[in-house]
Amino acid sequence: MPGVNPVTSSAPLPLRDIHLPPLPGWWPPAPGWWLLTALLALLIFGLYLLSCRARRLGYRRQALQQLTALETDQQLPATALLGALSSLLRRAMLSAFDRKQCAALSGEAWLTYLDRGFPDAPFSRGIGRCLEQGPYQRDCNFDRAALLALCRRRLKNLPAAPRQRRR
Repeated sequence: MPGVNPVTSSAPLPLRDIHLPPLPGWWPPAPGWWLLTALLALLIFGLYLLSCRARRLGYRRQALQQLTALETDQQLPATALLGALSSLLRRAMLSAFDRKQCAALSGEAWLTYLDRGFPDAPFSRGIGRCLEQGPYQRDCNFDRAALLALCRRRLKNLPAAPRQRRR
């Protein structure tokens, strides 16, 4: 090999030792951690919304349970059943709507208010009419199953209770 000095080739080369790169820091996190954090935040927010909705619909669930209890009690006299249904509907409507709208209603105005959302007006022109005078009569003949089904339909169509404003 021309031009190569054998003395310099046998000498150790002036190389430095291997340097490893520094360890990655904990900040900023990798994109996967950002995505996981965002998904966790969305999950927590969704659970919060579901719990708020369940709390606002709790009155409707309780009213339907009370209606089921009235349905199963076959020994209840007709006038007592009509009074209990009327009271149950009144309490449910007061929970769902503004008290100023429905608290003072009675008679035909109350039945018309119960008809809200029903195109066939089953309370003011149908089986629901017996709720007006039925609890105050000695003998009241009505289709028990049809009236209970109508009350169940009314309770299922109630909206969620309005949000409580914090003061």
